[in-house]
Amino acid sequence: MSLSGSQIYDSNKTTLLSCLKQKGFPAIDLGISSDTRGDLVERMRNAMSLADVIVTSGGVSMGEKDLLKTVLQEELSAHIHFGRVFMKPGKPTTFATVEVEGKRKLIFSLPGNPVSANVTFCLFVLPALHKMSGYSNPHFTTIKAKLDFDCLLDPRPEYHRAVLEYSPDNTLPTATSTGSQCSSRMLSMRNANALLVFPPKTSAITRLARGAIVDAMVIGDI
Repeated sequence: MSLSGSQIYDSNKTTLLSCLKQKGFPAIDLGISSDTRGDLVERMRNAMSLADVIVTSGGVSMGEKDLLKTVLQEELSAHIHFGRVFMKPGKPTTFATVEVEGKRKLIFSLPGNPVSANVTFCLFVLPALHKMSGYSNPHFTTIKAKLDFDCLLDPRPEYHRAVLEYSPDNTLPTATSTGSQCSSRMLSMRNANALLVFPPKTSAITRLARGAIVDAMVIGDI
């Protein structure tokens, strides 16, 4: 399928639906909204009539057409619990709740950049679904890992996509970066089985050297 100059391929819907299916959660594909208040209101009301948890991607940043937060507050009387998160990637992530006929609906509005959407899905959406399903430990397992690369720290805490591998000579797995961590580069998620949790940069610590021990959130098979 060819695209015009103002179009992009929708990778988020396919990826998120596949993740939900893999984890055993039934999902409904409610399509793509245009960047208008009317269409957003109609689609969100339809979503709330069909599902307990609504997951969207895009429309929550600072652009002229990022209208979702406004629609949630002004049109749907939603309570926004948070609308910006001190993290990289995923800063625009928004979480809101709406009461519909006495029942609380959860709305996770994820960023539009593909990697940001996937990372925040792992950090916010899946743990919430696990908790609602009765998991005693809804979060991904976090272990220690040894860096196989040098890394400059960001002013925000960063979730760096990496591959963990064990070797006979080491008690800790080695973490190898998946390359460029640009939030639009889905290749950084392709083989990743972990999110490395990097602290924010400070005046005292600006980088992590190869061999440093960090927390690694396991999101795939090692």
